[in-house]
Amino acid sequence: MITANDLRGGMKIDMDGELYVVEEFQHVKRARGSAFVRTKLKNLGSGQSIKKVFQPSQKIKDAFIVEKNAQYLYKEREDFHFMDLETFEERIISRENLGEKVNFLIENMKVILQLYEDRLIGIEIPNFVELKVKKASPGVKGNTVSTSTKLVVLESGYSLQAPLFIKEGDIIRIDTRSGEYVGKK
Repeated sequence: MITANDLRGGMKIDMDGELYVVEEFQHVKRARGSAFVRTKLKNLGSGQSIKKVFQPSQKIKDAFIVEKNAQYLYKEREDFHFMDLETFEERIISRENLGEKVNFLIENMKVILQLYEDRLIGIEIPNFVELKVKKASPGVKGNTVSTSTKLVVLESGYSLQAPLFIKEGDIIRIDTRSGEYVGKK
């Protein structure tokens, strides 16, 4: 257990059985009256943000998240299967819990599993991935100097805007945080 005074950005806490990450915090001291801690918390399960005020001495359960190296194996309906690289145990997580990260998963990709009380709560993927272009319309001849873009579809099924010179079969680098094209391999 920690006190509200110990809260910092990025900390994970357990409130009423739900996991939250501290997005913002502010210690407020008033001239009259008692001090308090104003926070903005993001629910790790639903992704919703809430604002909550704590008294500085209020006890909060600190959530210790265990991270394990894993490998993405395959997708089965709406479930994604991962293998723990230490124990070779298979872990399953639903599409709903992965969110936008499903757009960048390819078989055999190395990821980090996030576990709380031996329950899989999420994954961490690399900031940049290289994916093969599965479908791209041909570029217009002579239009290679401008910053025009076209829609391309990647091997994972994700669609994004890429420069006109990108063609089918090319391998491109994607920023997984923004979902944008970064460069060509």
